[in-house]
Amino acid sequence: YLTPDGQQAPTLRVHPGDRVILRLTNRLVELDDAKHESGSQHHAHPAPSAGDPCLSGAMTAVSTNLHFHGMTMPPVCHQDDVLRTSIQPEDEPFEYRFMVPRNEPPGLNWYHPHIHGFSSKQVGGGASGALIVEGLERAIPEVAGLPERVLVIRDLNLMNPDAPPSSAEPVVPKPMLDPDGDVANNNTGYGKPARDLSVNFVAAPYPDYTPAKITLKPKERQLWRVLNAAAITYVHLTLLYDKVPQNVGVVAIDGVPVNFGDPRAPHVKTLDHIVIPPGSRSEFIVEGPPAGTQGLLIPRMIDTCQEGEKDPNRTLASIEASADAPEPRSRMPLQGAPLPKAHLPWVGDVTPVRTRKLFFSERHSDPADSMSPTLFFLTLDGENPVVFDPSSAQPNIIVRQGDVEDWIIENRSLELHDFHIHQIHFQLRDWYGYEVNEPFLRDTVSVPSHDSHKAAFPSVRVRMDFRDPNSVGTFVYHCHLLEHEDGGMMGTIRVEPALPKSARRGP
Repeated sequence: YLTPDGQQAPTLRVHPGDRVILRLTNRLVELDDAKHESGSQHHAHPAPSAGDPCLSGAMTAVSTNLHFHGMTMPPVCHQDDVLRTSIQPEDEPFEYRFMVPRNEPPGLNWYHPHIHGFSSKQVGGGASGALIVEGLERAIPEVAGLPERVLVIRDLNLMNPDAPPSSAEPVVPKPMLDPDGDVANNNTGYGKPARDLSVNFVAAPYPDYTPAKITLKPKERQLWRVLNAAAITYVHLTLLYDKVPQNVGVVAIDGVPVNFGDPRAPHVKTLDHIVIPPGSRSEFIVEGPPAGTQGLLIPRMIDTCQEGEKDPNRTLASIEASADAPEPRSRMPLQGAPLPKAHLPWVGDVTPVRTRKLFFSERHSDPADSMSPTLFFLTLDGENPVVFDPSSAQPNIIVRQGDVEDWIIENRSLELHDFHIHQIHFQLRDWYGYEVNEPFLRDTVSVPSHDSHKAAFPSVRVRMDFRDPNSVGTFVYHCHLLEHEDGGMMGTIRVEPALPKSARRGP
């Protein structure tokens, strides 16, 4: 997690319209267990070449690059391309340079490596950081002037894998391992997890979950910006004061204010628990506990379903009230001018030009062996599932810049999946048959598991917005459980430039 001189991943802060220059140096070294990492057994990755990193396409244990998750940036080299851009240890420092779009929503995004077959290894090792687009107080006046905390939750291989469960926990069945070597879900909420969790690089490891400590003044209101940078672990957060769940005020999801589509919509959504899938972000207002009250930040159990990894109840951080609590490192600005009005109609009011259906599915590489490696697929309805091939030049989907589409994403597997697309955001229209029609945008959404006792597959419907010119190019969509992505659960989409007005149909 730390470099030899004590440095860790910085939180990057930008404003709409900023020009950003970031130089990435690759100092990765080959590890003895690299050949055993999930995904590497399923793909033949091109060997590193001594040529242009923009054209390399090398995907090895010591290759790396960066994806700026949540940012609306062109999928081209030196900006946000992950299909061809690959930096090797022998390369000179590689320069990323991009403009933050002036219409970029204010909120919490992040950056991490995206080398296919090795994303889980690198992100699970701690290679990630927060990226904040400033200006949230211009959309949500309630956060203006509040002390601010950035909390990055990561997962890591179990620090005490052979330890018996805590005596404070109920007795549960002996843990079973899935084909990837992770502890499988037993739906009890207790026992050994698939991964340990950390917050801001402070681990709370199994079996005792000794928590990190957050100190604030009694009943102080703060803005917490929480990123789930875990490779495979869902986070279901609850804030407890003397064991009683507390309400928090959610103001942004996936780097987008909750009133983004309608400034008249409520600025704050009050909840007493928040589910944050891998890759997702949630920003919310908390009120600290009164003096003398014990507070805990608890990731509650997530039912990842029959074939999922185990995410049990545990403790992540203690919340302590003290009149002498130090001031947080940062504070939100005082309220500024409101954000400018969007120059395009709200995507939820736009009639989609077409509807597509995609589906998640899995199978064992040896159908006769339930412990053989799992193959993961994300497929267009009507096509045969195939593992993602990073060397293929043919995109799975082609759209035109300016289009708005509805995508129905089904889950035909027996575990929870987490859909994410690069370059754009989408509006969640309905989830598992329930209409939601959210007034904000996401870039990540969970898709419920299939129940083998039911005929219909669960699904979500999302409205995809390809109107921004920055979306032109070829990029990826995938499951953000990175073992699944590395194992083949990914596809590519090419957004072609808009037709000239003279070539368009209609008035």
